[in-house]
Amino acid sequence: MILYTTVPQEQIYPADETEFSGQMMIEHQGIPLLVQQVNNKYRIIRIMSSDPAHYMDGTICPGEFITN
Repeated sequence: MILYTTVPQEQIYPADETEFSGQMMIEHQGIPLLVQQVNNKYRIIRIMSSDPAHYMDGTICPGEFITN
């Protein structure tokens, strides 16, 4: 089905709130990150920094696990 509309997809197909309930903002080595807690580790969801050098750091890629 193709839906031709200017309405954002999030308003047509709202996400389930429980999907985002475990996410939180933390700061790891001075870099703000959006993470999801898994046991005693944190899985990186998104880098929230505006510094391009932070995106080049291979240790804080989305999907990687860190301990804070």
